Amino acid sequence: MKRSAGLVRSLSATISLGALAVSGPALADTLREALVESYNTNPTLQAARSDQRATDEGVPIAKASGLPTVNVTATHIEFLRQSANAFTAPERNLGVNAALLVPVYSGGAVRNNIKAAKERVSAGQASLRNTESTLFSQVVAAYMDVLRTEALASLSANQVDVLAINLEATSDRFEIGDLTVTDVAQSRSRLAVARGDLRVAQANLIAARETYIQLVGSAPVDLQAPPPLPGLPDAVGEAIVISLESNPNLISARERAQAAGFDTEVAGAGRLPTLGLFANGDYSNFFGTLGGPIASTLVQQETTANVGVRLTIPLFQGGLPAAQQRQAGARESAALEEVIRIERQIIAETRATYSNWQASLAVIESSQAAVEAAELSLEGVRAENSIGNRQILDVLNAEQELLSARAQLVTARRNAYVAGFNLLALMGRAEARDLNLETGGPLYDPQVNYERVKNKRWDWARDPEPEAKSKRTVDIPAAEATIGPQLEPGE
Repeated sequence: MKRSAGLVRSLSATISLGALAVSGPALADTLREALVESYNTNPTLQAARSDQRATDEGVPIAKASGLPTVNVTATHIEFLRQSANAFTAPERNLGVNAALLVPVYSGGAVRNNIKAAKERVSAGQASLRNTESTLFSQVVAAYMDVLRTEALASLSANQVDVLAINLEATSDRFEIGDLTVTDVAQSRSRLAVARGDLRVAQANLIAARETYIQLVGSAPVDLQAPPPLPGLPDAVGEAIVISLESNPNLISARERAQAAGFDTEVAGAGRLPTLGLFANGDYSNFFGTLGGPIASTLVQQETTANVGVRLTIPLFQGGLPAAQQRQAGARESAALEEVIRIERQIIAETRATYSNWQASLAVIESSQAAVEAAELSLEGVRAENSIGNRQILDVLNAEQELLSARAQLVTARRNAYVAGFNLLALMGRAEARDLNLETGGPLYDPQVNYERVKNKRWDWARDPEPEAKSKRTVDIPAAEATIGPQLEPGE
C-alpha cells in the first residue's frame, strides 16, 4: 500500500553524523530549501533587516552634530504702517543672511554620541543574528512537525485499516459461533476510537502545514528526512562556554550596555563649556524706498560680513544636566542588569535544552526497542488467538501498544532534532553563515549597509522608495490532511 510505504519511510528516518550543508538535487522539499526560502522571503527577518538599516543611520546622525552647518535665510518685508515720526523709513526690504557655524568643542557630547551609536549598530547586528537563528529554529520545528504529524496521521490511518479488517474477521467468527458479541463490541469500540484519533491527527497535520506555510512562504511538498546536525557539543559544559561567548542575544545586551555607558557621558557634557566658530554675511535691498524724500541721497543696497568665536559657559540650568546624567546612569545600570538577566537565561536554556536533547535520544533508543518488542508481541498474540489461547481484547491491546510505541518513536525523533537545533541556536551556530545557505546569491551582510551610510554627508542622498520584499501566502491553497505531495498553485 502507498500509505504503508510512507509509514515505513517516516519510521526509518534517523539522525546521523554529517553536515547540514550537504545536499543534492531532489524532487521534493528539503530542510535546506525551506531554510533558504524563509531566509529570503520571511517578513519577520526582512523587517529586522530594515530596522537594522534604520539603526545604522544613528552614526551619521550623531556625526552631523559635530560638522559645520550652512544656512541661508531670505526675508522680504512690506512695511504697511509707519510711525508718524519715521520720515525716512523704507516701504519694503529684502534681507538675505548666510550663516556658517563650526562646532569646535561640545564637552565630549558629540564624540560619545558617535561611540554610543556605533555600539548600537553592533548591538543591532547581534540582534539581527538572533532574529535569524530564532526564525530558523521555528522553521526547523515547523518542518519536523509536518513530518511528525504526517507520520502520526499515517499511523492512525493504518490503525483504522487494521481495526476495520479485525472487526470484519471478528464478525465472521461471531457468525460461526467462534466468538461472542462482547468480542465484536470490543472490536467495534476500538475502531470507533481509532477513527476519532485519525480525525484529530488530520487536524493536527493541517495545523502543522499551515504553520509551515506561514514561516516558509510555500506549501510543504513531500518533505524529505532532515540532514544531520553539525557541531553539536559533547557535554553541557562545552555548550555553556560556547553560548556565553557566541550567543547573539547576549552579545547584543552587552553592546547595549556599552552604548548606555556612553549615553551617561553625553548627559554629563551638558555642564561643560561649548566652543564654536561662526561667519555671517548679510545683504539688504530697500528697492529705493529708504529715506523717503531724500531717498536719492541714500544707498539702497548694502552687504555686511562678520566672523567670530563663540564660547558658551553654562552657569546654572536649574539642575537639568545633573538630572539628565542621573537618568542616563540609571538606564546604564538597568542595561548592565539586563546583561546578567540574559546571561542567566542563556545558561538555564542551554542546560535545559541539552537535557531535552539527551532525553530525546534516550527515548529514541528505548522506543525502537519498544517497537520491536511490540511487533513481536502482536505477532505472537495473533498466533495464540488463532488457536484460542488469547482473546480478541488481547489482540486489540497488542495493536494499541504497537501504535503507541511507534507514535512515541516518531515524536522522540522530532523532539531530538528540534532540541539539537535549538541547542545550536543558543550556541550562536544556527545562522545562515553556519549552515552554508549561500543559495540564490550572497548572504545578507548588515555591515555592507553600515559602511555605505556611516560617512554620508550630502543632505539630498536618498534611498529608493520603500517596498515589501517578503512573500505573501494569500494565493497558496489551504492545507489538506492528505498524505503525500501537496502541489503549489498551477502545478
